[in-house]
Amino acid sequence: MKKLLIATHNKAKFEEMEMGVKQFAPHLKTISLQNLKISEQPEETGKTFEENAKLKAYFYSKLTNLPTIADDGGIMIDALNGEPGVKTRRWLGYEMSDQELIDHTLKSLQNVPANKRTAQFKACIYFFDPATQTEMQEEAEIKGIIARKQIKTLKANGYPFRLIFIVDSLNKYYANITPEENLAINHRLKALRFLMKKVSKHLL
Repeated sequence: MKKLLIATHNKAKFEEMEMGVKQFAPHLKTISLQNLKISEQPEETGKTFEENAKLKAYFYSKLTNLPTIADDGGIMIDALNGEPGVKTRRWLGYEMSDQELIDHTLKSLQNVPANKRTAQFKACIYFFDPATQTEMQEEAEIKGIIARKQIKTLKANGYPFRLIFIVDSLNKYYANITPEENLAINHRLKALRFLMKKVSKHLL
C-alpha cells in the first residue's frame, strides 16, 4: 500500500483531510507528522496560500522522502482589504489565540454595516511526489459574512472564525452546520476532492 503524508500539525485539520483522502483514495495509507515524530515547521514566507502550501509540501517531502500533501488557507475579509489572509494566525505579528482572533476581527468590523461584512474562507492544497518530481494543486472557497457576535456555546477547536462566519449557501453559522453539510461545503475538502482525483491515479 502506497503512503501519503498529510503534512499538518493541526489534529483537527489532519482528521478532516484524512477523511477526505480515504473517501477519494482508499488505496493509500495516510501518515501524519505525529506518526513520524516530526516537530519541525518551515517558515511560511509565501505571499499567497498557494506559495505557502507549496513551501510546506516541499519541506516535509524532503524531510521524509514521501509523497506529501500540505495546505494553506484562511479567511479573507473584504472590508479589511482581504486581511487576515495568509497572516491569519499571526495577524498582529505574533501567534494569536482563537479568542484573540475573534475579538480582533469583531472589533475591526464594529462599525461596518451588514452588507459590507462579506468574507471568504479560501484553501489551497498542494501535492508533491519527490520520487517523480510531480506536483499538483487545487483551490476552493466558501463565501459568507462576518456576524456581529460570536457563538458562545461552542469552542473554536483551532477554527475560531467558524464561530463568527455565516455561510451564504446555508444561512447558518459555520460552527452550527451538520457533519453532512460540512462534507458538502467545506473549502478544504472541496480542494482535496479535486486534487485526490488526480493524486489517486498518480499513486496507483
